Amino acid sequence: MTRFVLITLGMVALLALSLVFGGVWAWAALFYITVFTFFMDKLAAMAAPERPDQEFPAGHGLSTFLALVHFPLLFGGALVLSSGTLGWAYGVPAFFALALFFGQVSNSNAHELIHRADRFGHRLGVAVYVSLLFGHHASAHPRVHHIHAATDRDPNSAKLGEGFYAFAIRAWWGSFREGHRAETAFRGRKSKGGGIHPYKIYGAGALVCLAVITLAGGGPALAVYVGLAVYAQLQLMLSDYVQHYGLRRKKREDGRYEPVGPQHSWNAPHGFSSGLMLNAPRHSDHHANPTRSYPNLTLDRTAMPILPHSLPVMAVLALLPPVWRNIMDKRAKKWA
Repeated sequence: MTRFVLITLGMVALLALSLVFGGVWAWAALFYITVFTFFMDKLAAMAAPERPDQEFPAGHGLSTFLALVHFPLLFGGALVLSSGTLGWAYGVPAFFALALFFGQVSNSNAHELIHRADRFGHRLGVAVYVSLLFGHHASAHPRVHHIHAATDRDPNSAKLGEGFYAFAIRAWWGSFREGHRAETAFRGRKSKGGGIHPYKIYGAGALVCLAVITLAGGGPALAVYVGLAVYAQLQLMLSDYVQHYGLRRKKREDGRYEPVGPQHSWNAPHGFSSGLMLNAPRHSDHHANPTRSYPNLTLDRTAMPILPHSLPVMAVLALLPPVWRNIMDKRAKKWA
């Protein structure tokens, strides 16, 4: 558990210092989440145990703290960056450091929270997604992706040979549409109708966020805020693209798909980036055990497809479709 605390809070501290003091701290934050993370992943000493032998109740506390600190970093970051006080030399690296944090840490943490059974944790995760203007993911992920992953019925499972850019357009709109359909059907099955439709909450919450940042910082702050949110959404879709690329569940004779198994998600064993992303790269075990807390997710190299590089590195390679297909297509076909 110490690994998760030190890695994530180290990034939070650097971001806070970059927004308050600017200067070299902005570059330090960007260096930490890119170059430093890359080289730390190369150290075998940073490898996490593949099968934790104990429970980590402190994981809930860290997850809650990361969600709470997300909001001042997002809104405060947009205000500071739009004010121009950091200047271009430090504002640009601060922007990308913040955006990478929201994409890799806040997204992973919100994903953890929406799977929590307690109401406060779940709502906190939803609030993080709403602040990133991606609230519908809180419905689409559990009600569509976890049911239809690795089939054509899941908009967030990339097909073999499908480039990321085509996937991103299909996945964003598809998850919005299918999430709404699934949520509506779910609420229709409830005897009392289920109360307010979540999509109304997602939309209203997004409008409130946009209004607050506009009132606080005007048009420039709004532009930075939307830029940070879009960048974070892009990283979430990159993560989905990488973690299910080319893997498909087989149809049985009765027309139904086989259950989701360890062979239907790509995983990464790299210790530092996994610590930063709260074990999100251990994706197979998450699908098998959606409510299992992130420190307890396991890895089985013999039964699970393993990425050749860490998840952040693979996300960068996915932006180059010819390179990506050269690396991944032959690996995906082995699991067909």
